[in-house]
Formats: sequence, structure tokens, C-alpha cells
Amino acid sequence: MDLANHTWTQSFLLAGFTTTGALRPLAFLGTLCIYLLTLAGNLCIIVLVQADSRLCTPMYFFISVLSFLELWYVSTTVPTLLHTLLHGRSPVSPAVCLVQLYVFHSLGMTECFLLGIMALDRYLAICRPLHYQALMSRQVQLWLAGATWVAGFSAALVPASLTATLPFCLKEVAHYFCDLAPLMRLACVDTGWHAQVHIVVIGIINACNLVLILGLYGGILRAVLKLPSAASRAKAFSTCSSHITVVVLFFASAFIVYVGPPDSSPEGTDKLLALVYTFLTPFLNPIIYTFRNKEVREAVRRVTQSIRAMMKRP
Repeated sequence: MDLANHTWTQSFLLAGFTTTGALRPLAFLGTLCIYLLTLAGNLCIIVLVQADSRLCTPMYFFISVLSFLELWYVSTTVPTLLHTLLHGRSPVSPAVCLVQLYVFHSLGMTECFLLGIMALDRYLAICRPLHYQALMSRQVQLWLAGATWVAGFSAALVPASLTATLPFCLKEVAHYFCDLAPLMRLACVDTGWHAQVHIVVIGIINACNLVLILGLYGGILRAVLKLPSAASRAKAFSTCSSHITVVVLFFASAFIVYVGPPDSSPEGTDKLLALVYTFLTPFLNPIIYTFRNKEVREAVRRVTQSIRAMMKRP
């Protein structure tokens, strides 16, 4: 059989996690509950930002964009995780597998760019307060948000298209979704060059955004330390702490999985690390960013009161 056509005539098998007996339904139900809570939490943020005028600020606009992204990001991989937990090894066509690979990495790179834009927003708010509203107008917000999506979906074309050209001789993907390293292990040819290109592209994007974030936070730190009172310094730091937490979770796992040598980690480690940035981070983002935030709690109270008032009307 022609190797060039071999990719499209076989089905892959997603191995997922090995669960047996009573553990399988428990793992499925636990994962399903967290998935539904993730969807509900991120949807709640989007609705709150749209419904409450006091949250119509650039910071909360970008948080709502992040929540919208997380809805798609978690929904790209968790359905296949649930399927493998419930049914074991699950067949998937090469076309669906490669589409999942592309969409997943597009959303991941979009989030990488978006985290950099969110750091820029905090820098302008703290270091350029007098010019902040002019520099971060609604038009600029929309342009920056759109640019992150275009950049993310464009950058992901490189690893996805290179992987799509590989001839595959094996069919079992040692993961719960189609990712770069597990797919390259199934190829009939040496993938060393492909792996190096993936590391360079993903590494440069992650490194540039991380350097940008660190540089912006360096400027924020200098500006905050010049503030006269401890209360004002604490307030300024509080607006950045949530973003820093998410940045650490996202970039740490991304560098370990995608920038290190493909076979440097023990078997199964990549699946566990993937749970951090594909499942845990989208679940924690609503909690980290907003639900411990006083402004958001007050917005929830106001929106709830408005809904109750509307329901009481005859």
C-alpha cells in the first residue's frame, strides 16, 4: 500500500487511561462533573461581564474572552477523554484526529498570546493610569482579542500540517486525544526533523510571550513599589496575582510537554501533564480569576437581584 495514502485508510485507537472495574464509572462521573462545572463557571463569567455594566472594563473583557476560549479548549479534548474512560480504547478516523490536533493547538497558542495581552492590560492600568482608557479603548480591545485568535490559528498550521504529511504504520495513540508526540510515534519514518520544527515553533511562541509577560511584570513591580501606601500596593498586586497563577500553570506544563525532548519523560507522564492544561486550568480559571474577586461577587448579587425582580413582575 502506498504510504502517502496509508494515513487516510486506517483508524487510530485512542488508548486513554487504564481504568478497570468499579474505578471506571467513578472516573467517568468525576470527569463529567468537573467538565460540566468548567462549562458552567466559564459561561457564568461571560454572562456576568455582559450583564453587569460595572464589569465592562478591559480587564474583565479579556477575562471573558479567555473564558470563551476555555469553553472550546476543554471541549476539544474532554469528550474523547470521557469516551475512553467509559468504553476503553476508542477508534477515531485520521481526519477527525488531525482536526482535533489542529484545533487544540490553535486554541492553546491563542491562549498563550491572550495571556500576554492580559499582562499588557495590567501594565497599562498600573503604570500608565492617566492614559489607560485612551490606550485600551473598546476598539483596541476588540482588535487585540481578534489578533490573538488569528495569530494562534495561523501558528498552529505549522505543526498540524507537518504531522498531517506523515505516513502512519501504527494505530494506537498512547493518549486520550490526538497530540503531536503520540502521533509522531506512530509514523513509518524518522520524525526527528518534525520534532525539532515543533519544538522551535512552539518554543519560540511560548518563550516570546513569557519574556513579554515577565518584562511587563517587571515594570509593574517597579511601579507598585513606588506607591506611597501599603494598601495601594496590596490592591495593585491583587489585580495581578490571579493572572500570574494562571501563567505559571500554563507555561510550566506547556514547556515540559512541548519544548523538551519528545521521549525525555516516562511513559504516561504526558497524559497526566496534559490534564493540567487541558482540564484542570480551564476548571480553575473561573475560581482563580473571578469568584474570589469582590467585584465579581457583587456583580453576581446585582445580576441575581435583577433576575429576581424580573421574575416577580406580573
